[in-house]
Amino acid sequence: MAGELRTALNHAIGDELDAALSRVVHCVNQLTDAQVWSRPPAGTNAIGNLILHLTGNVQQIIANNLTGAPDTRNRPAEFAAHDAIPKAELLRALTDAVAQAKTALTAASDEQLATARRVNNFDWTGIQAVVRSVSHFRGHTQEIIHMTRTTLGDSYHFAGPR
Repeated sequence: MAGELRTALNHAIGDELDAALSRVVHCVNQLTDAQVWSRPPAGTNAIGNLILHLTGNVQQIIANNLTGAPDTRNRPAEFAAHDAIPKAELLRALTDAVAQAKTALTAASDEQLATARRVNNFDWTGIQAVVRSVSHFRGHTQEIIHMTRTTLGDSYHFAGPR
């Protein structure tokens, strides 16, 4: 039973990451590189910044946390970026981070998932960190969808069910 539960958990988390990623990709592929980096209201983040932020978060909170890899994230740089990193490069990095996170989750022992570690000034178990990162990903995904719809108006193409 424990193995079945773990398999179901890995599948559910992986599916949530994949579903959110597919929505981000769907949106970004409708935009130009300039639109991905547009910051219409002063002081807001561009979609490009949000993608850098999601990449950093998933890499740090899930992949590096569960594997014990060094934390090299530079969170302020994710929001400070104004350069037009091509959208294909942004999506490739986010896709890679999601794949690494799913691999780390699958390879993590029950002990790694149950043990609390310091992550971003919080003491979270491995599974707690994973759940928080996935919900964070979903929240910013909705923000990206809204920004894309606002940018494109009637030209926005809705995604199919996922």
